[in-house]
Amino acid sequence: MSPAKGVILLTLACFVTAASSSRVLELSDRFLDIKKDGQWLIMFYAPWCAHCKRLEPIWAHVAQALHVNSNIRVGRVDCTRFTAVANEFGVSGFPTISFLKDDEYFIFKGDRTKEEIINFALRLSGPPVKPIMKADNIGHLMVTNSLWFLYVGPPVGPYWETYNEVAESFQPHAFFYSTTEENAKLHVSPLRRVPGVYLFKDSDYRCFSEDQRLDPQIDTDLNASLHTWVNTERFPTFPQVTRGNIYQLVQTNKFLVLAVVEENKLKEVPAEMLEFRDMIEMVIRRNREKFHRHFQFGWIGSPELANSIAMSVLPLPHLIVLNTTTNHHHIPEDDPSQLTPEAVMVFLDRIRNQSAPMYGGNTLPVRLYRTYFEARSSLADMWMGNPVLTTVLFGLPLGFLTLICYSICCADIMDADDEEEYATHEKKE
Repeated sequence: MSPAKGVILLTLACFVTAASSSRVLELSDRFLDIKKDGQWLIMFYAPWCAHCKRLEPIWAHVAQALHVNSNIRVGRVDCTRFTAVANEFGVSGFPTISFLKDDEYFIFKGDRTKEEIINFALRLSGPPVKPIMKADNIGHLMVTNSLWFLYVGPPVGPYWETYNEVAESFQPHAFFYSTTEENAKLHVSPLRRVPGVYLFKDSDYRCFSEDQRLDPQIDTDLNASLHTWVNTERFPTFPQVTRGNIYQLVQTNKFLVLAVVEENKLKEVPAEMLEFRDMIEMVIRRNREKFHRHFQFGWIGSPELANSIAMSVLPLPHLIVLNTTTNHHHIPEDDPSQLTPEAVMVFLDRIRNQSAPMYGGNTLPVRLYRTYFEARSSLADMWMGNPVLTTVLFGLPLGFLTLICYSICCADIMDADDEEEYATHEKKE
């Protein structure tokens, strides 16, 4: 496509939003003609969607940041007007965030924060493994990036090929880099293995072969081992767990140890709950070698998510452990607000040796009750938020249904009375 034609099509397909400072492009169905022209970060939305409205200011900040730091175009599509675009990309829910480059199409499945969305786009904008040519860049990454993977060694051989394959699988979720031994020595000392894969997280680093207690040079299933290691290590030690990222955390196949507290509208946690959350974090920080292989720790600031897991209303603060492979959950028998680090460690040991009580699961009765509980909770939230609207939404259909049932029943009774009267009249004759 010629530059002139691309500009014409882009002009026809995109209209800048009303705010002059916005870098978000409003796309029409003609976007399908230019979708392969460059790289795109797209939000598919519906005007009536409350989640979409909450995302709008974040989306504007994302567009501004990417305009400054990359060549990625940021746009949005109203799927109620341009259904052809929604059908082309198989949009089934709102908002859906997608990254497009060439013939590739990636859906964002993380937490809808500015940082997460920007990192998602930046990871996908380049190759799966980004080479580091200067040693100073390693130091910069150690300061600015909280979690990333680094291959040290020559870019040849089975180890390098395996690293590339794994990086391609996890490119939407983590940053992957490569560098030479000479560059790495200036910032990573000692180098435990060359060639080797290193994880940088929480101001520290770990070596893949050291963490796995295996020798990659002779391991017969290096790809599976590295894939598993990256999958379980691609999260911070103690992240905030939300509805946006819990699905990814479940993929680790670890037990999720969740400290449940409640944030206010300013994203602040009360002091007593903050003390409880910090105590749970301290357990994993001080006992990583014991618990990290089997447990992923985190905290929840929205009790509704924890209540959905437990299928009951939990008092706050609380502790809940989710078995990601069976959907069972564990709750301490003691009062969570009185838990000590030693008591938490005993509780986790009981979970590992399967002596702790289990609740929930995947059985049909549990799934039915979970559906009922979530529906009841959603209805209660709607009532608390806007009782008038809730009454209108559910009262009118219920009223119409009652009238229809009444009409049907009354019609049957009237027909029965007519038949009885007719039969009586025949007898008299």
